Amino acid sequence: MEILSSRVILRPADYERTLAFYRDGLGLAIAREYPGGTVFFAGQSLVEVAGHGRAEDAPGGFSGALWLQVRDCGDTAAELALRGIEIERAPRQEPWGLIEMWVRDPDGVPLIFVEIPANHPIRRDIRGD
Repeated sequence: MEILSSRVILRPADYERTLAFYRDGLGLAIAREYPGGTVFFAGQSLVEVAGHGRAEDAPGGFSGALWLQVRDCGDTAAELALRGIEIERAPRQEPWGLIEMWVRDPDGVPLIFVEIPANHPIRRDIRGD
């Protein structure tokens, strides 16, 4: 099997409110729009907010999270605050070394903004000479 691309599809309870959150609140760039949906760039991935396909009896909540790497969590927190986005948990360094900040979208989907410090193993070339 060969995977050519991927994206996360959200089917929110209130399409317009969630669209505004990702477009205006987070300021994500639009990759494409179609009748009933908008696809946003999110680094190396795409996030699609779909105004269709949600079953009337669909369960609430989302058991996953969106992991969004940023250059600086402090700067991102300040920018989101200026846009009126509530920060659930301020940026802090986790025991595994990453700096994380938590936000939730209008349906409660967790967004984890992650800063990778310069000295973190993810950034170091451990292959040696």
